[in-house]
Amino acid sequence: MSPFAWGMLTGVALSLALAAMVGVYAYNRFVLLERRTRHAERLAELGTLTGGLAHEIKNPLSTVQLNLQLLQEDLDPENPAYSRIISRLGTVHREAGRLREILDDFLRYAGRIELDRKPVDLNRMLDELVDFFTPQAQAQRVQLRLKRHPTPVTADVDERLLKQAVLNLMINAVQAMSDGGELILTVAPRGRQVVIDVIDTGPGIPPDAADKIFQAYYTTKKGGTGIGLAMTKRIAEEHGGSIDVRSEVGKGSDFTIALPLR
Repeated sequence: MSPFAWGMLTGVALSLALAAMVGVYAYNRFVLLERRTRHAERLAELGTLTGGLAHEIKNPLSTVQLNLQLLQEDLDPENPAYSRIISRLGTVHREAGRLREILDDFLRYAGRIELDRKPVDLNRMLDELVDFFTPQAQAQRVQLRLKRHPTPVTADVDERLLKQAVLNLMINAVQAMSDGGELILTVAPRGRQVVIDVIDTGPGIPPDAADKIFQAYYTTKKGGTGIGLAMTKRIAEEHGGSIDVRSEVGKGSDFTIALPLR
């Protein structure tokens, strides 16, 4: 076989191999996107069903709360058991209110999130959060500091939702530092992402709990709902980003939200 014919044959073989590789990649990509679409559809259907169920529970719950209030108003103070009955009715009323709050949190978490993306300077956004949260931090003997980036860091985000996500982390951090401490916020670009760190000097998170803290309804706090961190994770992922935590028991924790740059 002549060198020219051999070269032609080799070129054809390489072209076929390349085409096969591209075809396999395209097929795998199609299968992956189809699976993601089906998964998203199932999640949307589940969200609709659970949201409807929660609304149906809230309606009779409102009726229960209203009738409890009416019962308290109708009781005769001269009744020997008045104080005991009022106390028990108050307990039921408070528990009904707590159940309503849990349902409200659930609806916020399970409901559809519509992002209103706009270019936002994250230095400015975090400045506003620090101004807002400083009095609460000081009341818990926590020093709050912001390390701004020297130049504007702009990302296309829903500012209201991102503020909520970062605020959830700040509230958790202050609650963890019952004896006071330091809370530090930083923002900086990193490659094609922008990274927001919320760092505390609290007790840290045990390794067995670090894998669970972003799960809905997982909480180690008395009276906590376990929705805050799960909601923060969902907001980050809805923006095409992620959240991670690095923690050392006895030294503190560093929660990192990574988001795409503009």
